[in-house]
Amino acid sequence: MLSRQFPHIVMLPGLANDARLWQHQLAGLTDIAHVWIGDLTTADTITAMATSVLESAPVDKFALAGMSMGGYVALEIMRQAPERILALALLDTSARTDTPTALENRRTAIERAEIDFQAVVNELIAKQIHPSHLEDQFLVGLISDMAMSIGKDTFIRQQKAISNRIDSSPFLPLIKCPTLVICGRDDAITPLGLHQEMVSAIPDAGLVIIDDCGHLSPIEQPTQVNEALSKWLLDVELKA
Repeated sequence: MLSRQFPHIVMLPGLANDARLWQHQLAGLTDIAHVWIGDLTTADTITAMATSVLESAPVDKFALAGMSMGGYVALEIMRQAPERILALALLDTSARTDTPTALENRRTAIERAEIDFQAVVNELIAKQIHPSHLEDQFLVGLISDMAMSIGKDTFIRQQKAISNRIDSSPFLPLIKCPTLVICGRDDAITPLGLHQEMVSAIPDAGLVIIDDCGHLSPIEQPTQVNEALSKWLLDVELKA
């Protein structure tokens, strides 16, 4: 009997996240996919991050999932090498550039990070996760530890890269691979409306809304996220 062929999936973390953002997916999807987590800590632009991922990815063709900043990089990868992507998942992200308010907030965060990085991280966490999760000491500690492990300099570099990203909206109709968009229903950083815009623009894209969830869906509601990604990956496996 022929052995079953699993797709490879490249997963891209968000701002101030390390590979632990995807720990539940790494464990939960192992039976249906080969999971590899990209490093977005060294490059200083979204374009350079995408190029680095493409150069270091373990296989030529793969499914691609990006959350938040990782979603910005995933959309750039779709511009650079669409022929290498079997399927795309965009989680808690946006195709748009920052609003003037968001840009000012990033500038403020950069300035304050130079003085008290932990305070900036604490404020970010309060915005990132669902209010009901703020009392989850393990979750809050994990998010804080990821950020402190990434460090101030990388955080600032990532913030500048995000600030200078291009508008991906005009490129969305060009995406031809199976695409899944996932959003925490209460995501305060990239709200549901931004995800609905992407679904409307990307041909045949699907949308999954995760209840009781803010911006960090892979660790806030890993079971729901894994269920959505599993269905998406099984479809990829059949079409790959």
